[in-house]
Amino acid sequence: MRWLRLVLAILILAGAAAAARSHHWPWPRLSDKRPALAAASVLPAGPTEAAFIETLDTLHRGETFGALLNRNRITGLDISQFDETTALDPKRLRPGLVFAIGRSRVDTDPSRIQVQVSPERLVTFTRSDTGWEAGSHEIPWRAETIRLEGQIDNSLYEALDAQVSDAQFDAGDRVRLAWDLADVFAWQVDFTRDIQPGDHYVVLCERLVSPDGETRFGRIIASDLTISGKRLTAVRFDSASASAFFDPDGNSLRRAFLRAPVEFRRISSNFARARFHPILGRWRRHEGTDYSAAPGTPVMAAGDGVVLRAGYSGGYGNLIELRHRNGITTRYGHLRGFARGIHAGARVTQGEVIGFVGSTGLATGPHLHYEFRVNGVAQDSRRANLGTGAAVAAALRPAFERERDRVLGLLRAEMVAVR
Repeated sequence: MRWLRLVLAILILAGAAAAARSHHWPWPRLSDKRPALAAASVLPAGPTEAAFIETLDTLHRGETFGALLNRNRITGLDISQFDETTALDPKRLRPGLVFAIGRSRVDTDPSRIQVQVSPERLVTFTRSDTGWEAGSHEIPWRAETIRLEGQIDNSLYEALDAQVSDAQFDAGDRVRLAWDLADVFAWQVDFTRDIQPGDHYVVLCERLVSPDGETRFGRIIASDLTISGKRLTAVRFDSASASAFFDPDGNSLRRAFLRAPVEFRRISSNFARARFHPILGRWRRHEGTDYSAAPGTPVMAAGDGVVLRAGYSGGYGNLIELRHRNGITTRYGHLRGFARGIHAGARVTQGEVIGFVGSTGLATGPHLHYEFRVNGVAQDSRRANLGTGAAVAAALRPAFERERDRVLGLLRAEMVAVR
């Protein structure tokens, strides 16, 4: 019998060791699906805590936090008491938020609730003998560098969506990568018009990994683009005052004017000397670029300036005209309305929302009519020479050059992208 008890003891110890090695607390993730109520999962006991039985529940659209608590038989918890600790407003919890509700084997009622309120922050409510207590801690994400490379034949997003695997970035992160890359080169490239079959991209970026293995897109570190036969390079440089992108010579990619004044844009009419006007029914000079977009899409000031006029103006419909330096003016027509504070004499900054896409005036559908004028003469805003950006400060030049050489070495190395 002694040998039998010895064998049983060895098996029990081996099982406990395996359980300890496999112990993994499943914090709810933003990428989790939205189950109404997931099946309970029994978690093995850790070295210092009792085993927990946990379920996942989701805050439904139009549902209050109190309804979720009642459904899970949770009493005595008022999260408004913990505003300073958690910064959670029970009246502003977004639908789809996933709550991990746990109880120990010996309890009949839940004694712990965890919710990941953002990719970086986990909030925990714990029931004690004196009531509920709240805590919050930052989730440590580890950054790893990933290199992506491919060909662009139609659009930047379609190229990234087709060529970047789910193991690298999921669909949502591929969208964010495309948006961020377009933002980096917003002063050099119009991604709705300049793409030609055979164009090419190489991107060096960060992929963030959480302790439980969740991944998400971090930020762009550097990029090489070949667009319409022109090669463009961007290098991120972080200083104590700001983070910005520069070309290899140390000139900022930022210019006095954006190539396009709307996001999520699709050009419906290129700059041309003339076009057939669909309402007037005759050929007329078309001195601008039309950006087709959904009604209400924000329109941004292409550059710093002063509002010359903001009001109704014949065929333009609701029009904003801005005066900039060096004899440059820009016009934004067919707007549905103006942003608050936009009136003659108001100062605006580049990227500030000044109005919203509409179809007022002589317009067959919602779009923005944008004009770029120099000394009263219309020019193609996407072809205008916007000069060079400000250079890296002399005191920061050695640090910039070290960072540039490091990231360009990674960017241009002949290596296989992470799969």
